[in-house]
Amino acid sequence: MRAGYVAIIGLPNVGKSTLLNRLLKVKLSIVSRKPQTTRRQIIGILTEGDAQAVFVDTPGVIVPKYEVHSLMMKAIRQALAGADIVLWLADVDTAASGDELVKKLLPHGTRLFAINKIDRAADKNALLPKIEHYQRMGFDEVFLVSALRGDGLDELKRAILARLPEGTFFFPEDQLTEHPERFFVGELIREQIFNAYGEEIPYASFVTVEEFKEREMGKYYIRAIVYVEKDSQKGIIIGRDGAALKRLGTKARKAIEVFLEHEVFLDLWVKVKQNWRRRRDLLGQIDAGNV
Repeated sequence: MRAGYVAIIGLPNVGKSTLLNRLLKVKLSIVSRKPQTTRRQIIGILTEGDAQAVFVDTPGVIVPKYEVHSLMMKAIRQALAGADIVLWLADVDTAASGDELVKKLLPHGTRLFAINKIDRAADKNALLPKIEHYQRMGFDEVFLVSALRGDGLDELKRAILARLPEGTFFFPEDQLTEHPERFFVGELIREQIFNAYGEEIPYASFVTVEEFKEREMGKYYIRAIVYVEKDSQKGIIIGRDGAALKRLGTKARKAIEVFLEHEVFLDLWVKVKQNWRRRRDLLGQIDAGNV
């Protein structure tokens, strides 16, 4: 038997979350065209035959601007420290722009590199110099993949499973993640915020699930709060006569119902937490679910 942790790292918006979802064949990580969608480590567990890979989807590597960014980088370093395999993911456009970050962050051990979004490359032969470049940087193997279409993922998956260290499984064979359902409910609401609002609102907001009541008969009751930093942002999320919040709630409810496979009554509220991104004390409470 083989089992180990696989840290997926890379610059923002290169497709780390899409890759994890595709490998597991289930949506665990939220996806948006905007960068820095993922803020915390997302654990996804893939068990096939005698091998179990525990994937860690990390936030995009950035230069911290807010305290929340510093905690995101801390999550990346923790994932790297505990990884048996590191998979650095880039895309066809940014594959050469992360070299200095790779050198600073990449630990010793098993290291794989994947160039994503090859469906956007007009000439695959043009990628050969990049492949040779990253092989010279010390990666054990370089892969060309399209997480969106699934191209090259079987080969990548086989390589990962074959390189796992010997050992017993960390989790039951049928377990897909270690996060509770309410965590993913909050993430699905946050995903809709990224999809529905402009540049600043998604980054200035976080979501907490205050109540999650499962009922044998009828809809599940979920009460969630969207926190923002300013009253003006609260007004944007709510919209005129509450229209924007209603649209957000409808889209989030539908996504949650697909995930839970059960009808849901979503009770959605908006509140203000001034400058939460800069407050380490408050960020600790958010991460622990105590806000």
